[in-house]
Amino acid sequence: MARNVKADRDELLGAIADRTIPSALEESALAAPDAKALNWRENGEWKHFTYPQYRDAIKDVTNAYLALGMKPGDFVTILARNVPEHYLADLGAVHGRGVAVSLYSTLAPEQIAYIVNHCEAKFVVAENLDFLEKFLKIKEEIPGVERVILVEGAEQFENDDWVIGWDRFIEEGKEFGGAHPTAFEDSWKKVKQYDLLTLIYTSGTTGPPKGVMIDHLNVLFVGETLNRMGNRQPGDRVISYLPLAHIAERGGSMYLAPIFQTEVYLCPEVTEMLPTLLEVKPTIFFGVPRVFERIHSLMTAGIAAETDEGRKQMVEWAIDIGKQVVAYEQKGEPVPDDLKQLYENADQVLSQIRARIGLEEARNVVSGAAPISSDVLEFFHAIGLKIAEIYGQTEDTGPTSLNPEERIKIGTVGPALPGVEVKLAEDGEILVRGPNVSKGYYKDPDLTAETFDSEGWLHSGDIGELDEDGYLKIVDRKKEIIITAGGKNIAPSNLENALKQHPLVGQVAVIGDRRKYVSALIVLDHETGPMWAQSAGIQAGSVSELATDPGVNEEMQKWVDEVNKQFSQVEQIKKFTILPTEWTAESEELTPTLKLKRRVIEQKYAEDIERMYG
Repeated sequence: MARNVKADRDELLGAIADRTIPSALEESALAAPDAKALNWRENGEWKHFTYPQYRDAIKDVTNAYLALGMKPGDFVTILARNVPEHYLADLGAVHGRGVAVSLYSTLAPEQIAYIVNHCEAKFVVAENLDFLEKFLKIKEEIPGVERVILVEGAEQFENDDWVIGWDRFIEEGKEFGGAHPTAFEDSWKKVKQYDLLTLIYTSGTTGPPKGVMIDHLNVLFVGETLNRMGNRQPGDRVISYLPLAHIAERGGSMYLAPIFQTEVYLCPEVTEMLPTLLEVKPTIFFGVPRVFERIHSLMTAGIAAETDEGRKQMVEWAIDIGKQVVAYEQKGEPVPDDLKQLYENADQVLSQIRARIGLEEARNVVSGAAPISSDVLEFFHAIGLKIAEIYGQTEDTGPTSLNPEERIKIGTVGPALPGVEVKLAEDGEILVRGPNVSKGYYKDPDLTAETFDSEGWLHSGDIGELDEDGYLKIVDRKKEIIITAGGKNIAPSNLENALKQHPLVGQVAVIGDRRKYVSALIVLDHETGPMWAQSAGIQAGSVSELATDPGVNEEMQKWVDEVNKQFSQVEQIKKFTILPTEWTAESEELTPTLKLKRRVIEQKYAEDIERMYG
């Protein structure tokens, strides 16, 4: 096996020899001059850059940075949504031999100051006046920032020596390019594979964020593994809607897109994601579990609320046929001919379901960043959307393993990527080694040595299992494993995913570490919860009222009892509390990529928790 991994690795590294992100963009501009590189809405209409136009726009930004005095290794921090200027600001810095760092829009000014000072950013790009306000509040705390480039609303800063408007910034770039016609080429051609491409500051479920160092080679290697697996094709359409401060979106739609001549469609507001799906009809779609859980909840609630009984039965029949097919596929057994025929007939209905969510042309659908329920995956597989779970972390540039399209095992995250080694430590921790693994944490040699050992293994912090085919299964985060007062180890995500299968349930945090039994904090789903209540004849006017409604509490108790049947007695939830407010990144219970901040939740709802153990 080791020889195969080494041979794969050597072959993949040979395929990307001497390439960088700028050289990949140049290749795409020459090879696909008419391909739509970047697409965005403007006054309700889609506008776009072709790849040559995209590169020309990046050239102006690079020259603008050089005009402001950018030197190799200078940092730019960007606070913006998924808008064209975010992409241009980032890749312009890359071509100028600088390093761009995107910030989560939910960060407080004090958190922004920490990152800006930690990477010693010289330049800042802010999308609008609201984002600029965060920097104005900390201006005295970030003395290293020389200029703030404001994309929108810069009119009032015409004579400001700190803030410069985007239009004026671009004008200066064009003027600089006219006076120095070879500056752009001279700059990007000096970029090397091992140069720092970006810092990805982890959203930090605990402690201050850490700056993970990602170089060109890390990203290019990941791209070549996906190319070898057949996951990308020229002309694929993707939607950029996740925060660009996250490795999944930054890597997928910003750095890998030029490699594959991908058409990227920008969706600045995550609330507009579903309408954008219907417009764009992506061929590749990546989502975090919460996205698929929301779609699943809305679809199942819609089916339950269908008033045409004949149509409702037809849809339920088609999904049931799909689930029967999935059961054979998951066992690795051939689907009987009669069932195949039924599935072909059922697909007339299932194709309409896929079209209703804009995924009828999706060739490659992937879920990652957190665990997802097998029941949710089974549903999507049944309707013809073969969601493949991917696993990885920022520290290895996104992916470690991925379910291949030809053999997806629900409940696993697939085998290791080609050229990547995975093994389990004695305690079950997943260790990863390969060219996708980061050099470590910026300015933190102690933590780097703790996480990346001397033999090149990344210690992931996740507990896993490997099956006979080398498919990896994630048990839970090593630090999130609950150890009860009786010494029982419990994976909270298993219970949480099971509970979220009810349309009433939006989010769950299972409690029980060092406690005598397991309990749960439950947040109602603000979209499907009221739909369920209405169908049940409950007249509560708001989700907060639903949280205290006796009928809702009675239903939740029945559901908890049902879920408990799936687990051993020591794992079962003995008490629960329904909370009246939604958890969001803004309210700090979730990270920007919708993972639970368990420490924050336990502190914020300490009184509710203690009442369950009183």
